[in-house]
Amino acid sequence: MADDFLELLVESREAATELGAAPSELRKRGILAIADAIEAQIDEIVAANCEDLERGRATGLAENLQDRLKLDAARVQGLADAARDLAQLPDPIGDVLREFTTDDGLRIAQVRVPFGVIGAIYEARPNVTVDIACICIGTGNAIVTRGGSAAESTNRVLVGLMQRALESVGLPAKSVQTIDPFGREGAGRLMTARGYVDLLVPRGSASLIERVVTESTVPVIETGSGIVHVYVDGSADLEMAREVVLNAKTHRTSVCNAMETVLVDRAIAETAVPMLLAVLVGAGVTMRSDGVEGTESLPDTGWATEYLAMESGIRIVDGVDAAIDHINAFGTHHTDSIVAEDAGVVSRFLQRVDSAVVMHNASTRFTDGGVFGFGAEVGISTQKSHARGPMGLPELTSTKWIVRGDGHVRA
Repeated sequence: MADDFLELLVESREAATELGAAPSELRKRGILAIADAIEAQIDEIVAANCEDLERGRATGLAENLQDRLKLDAARVQGLADAARDLAQLPDPIGDVLREFTTDDGLRIAQVRVPFGVIGAIYEARPNVTVDIACICIGTGNAIVTRGGSAAESTNRVLVGLMQRALESVGLPAKSVQTIDPFGREGAGRLMTARGYVDLLVPRGSASLIERVVTESTVPVIETGSGIVHVYVDGSADLEMAREVVLNAKTHRTSVCNAMETVLVDRAIAETAVPMLLAVLVGAGVTMRSDGVEGTESLPDTGWATEYLAMESGIRIVDGVDAAIDHINAFGTHHTDSIVAEDAGVVSRFLQRVDSAVVMHNASTRFTDGGVFGFGAEVGISTQKSHARGPMGLPELTSTKWIVRGDGHVRA
């Protein structure tokens, strides 16, 4: 197994060298070929996904993970559509970020280049298999995926069709590979494959991300869990607040940009809290707090809970500063929103909340690569180095300096 694993990584490295040198138009053709292959094999993909779902139900897979795992015909078509959108975006490879000429005529430029080999570890999210593969092809990176046992059948079909699609246009099939057959041991080896893998991106539960960040010797872009807040200020339009909060919580509960806690300014709590409880409970949401009438108690994890279900916390706070303090203390620096009309309060919130995406009068569900114009996304980075927020094509590039001289020597 060890030799087979190493051979796979060597093949990925070789594919990355060829892919990184491929013309932009050829890489775009590769993405379009993947989109066509996905569209042509919707039935096969859905059938494989049904196998995974059936196995997941039998083994007690959590409902929120079942929702993430599910690929019906519409979701598969969405993957193909997103790939086509991605192929239309500008290619960042070769972009000149800055350039200058020294006094003695030395020409220096900083340009975007591929990382090389990207590793991705995630769970029960077969859509990620396609999204991240297409973004990697678009940026000249080879991708090695660990999609987890829950989606093993679906990922096997997806990786196979993507490899054939790339080969059909003259790109290396090994640009997309999976280490799923190597199980948990493979995931551990991928984390320590320094020298073979240039960057690792984890997506999934807080425990998965923590494991990757803690154990990896390969550089990691941390995509965080989503303890996401909406703060309803005393100056808010309450009708707007009701719609924003309802959408942020119930539009799709299993995703990382779904609201987990609503904070309400004490100045309007007497009116706003009953209204919000009525609409959320009426939609089937179990509301939790540390003493608000009409709610259940908080779980053991308190305010630091990512429910990913029809559950939400609600807390009354003393104005915007208390809301900011709560978010910065208990949030995961993902997405947080304020509903307010007071310009000064809004400005204070947007400046002082330390999250990758901060919103005003908008549902947190808009934090998404497609909404942001990326076609697809690698994930939502909650760290501050290299990339932050939704990651698209530019975020999967590095840079190098190119220096041109004419026999220059340094005095």
